[in-house]
Amino acid sequence: MLICEDLELRYDDFSLRADLRFATGAITALIGPSGAGKSTLLAAIAGFLTPASGRVSWASADITAQSPAGRPISMLFQDNNLFPHLTIAQNVGLGLRPGLRLSASQMSHVNVVLESVGLAGMGTRKPAALSGGQQSRAALARVLLADRPLVLLDEPFAALGPSLKAEMLDLVKQRLTDQGRSVIMVTHDPDDAKRIADAVAVVADGVVTDPVPTAALFDNPPPVLAAYLGK
Repeated sequence: MLICEDLELRYDDFSLRADLRFATGAITALIGPSGAGKSTLLAAIAGFLTPASGRVSWASADITAQSPAGRPISMLFQDNNLFPHLTIAQNVGLGLRPGLRLSASQMSHVNVVLESVGLAGMGTRKPAALSGGQQSRAALARVLLADRPLVLLDEPFAALGPSLKAEMLDLVKQRLTDQGRSVIMVTHDPDDAKRIADAVAVVADGVVTDPVPTAALFDNPPPVLAAYLGK
């Protein structure tokens, strides 16, 4: 289980407090206004931002001081973070070995994962030769290959059209939660949360709320969420 315990995040005149638990093996969506701190919370969980106070723990171990590379975390960003000079197979292979010294069996594993996300036969292409949806699939393949138990999604599919975004969200649910991964997903779109999230935490007014089952939250939204949704 991931726990944010009495966490306080600060920079300039911004502050955010988070004291909550994320269920293991579930998809939790973070929703709230732009600038409320959703991506900031992900950055702290991933180790890119040092908390002013409090701690982050995973499986009862304090990881607050660990480097991003040392955490049991994979992260998908909005730009997919693919290296343009590497092939798709190489970009995905980074999930196994950052130095890309892959054995024949590891390269075979790369090809299996590419096939599982619908990119069979595309491993030799560069990212520029792929569509936006295909690039998102390649980034997801790297996360699958890294095999880390906690996956953070910072709106990686926001630039996709509705149909492609829905397809990628379904793929996340199918591929990641079927493997028992825990997923935390930033979104501005309530339909994204309703589609795949087991629970939703609201980020607004400097506070992150406890996650609430998705259907229950949207059936009876708290005032801050109702205002955000325009209800």
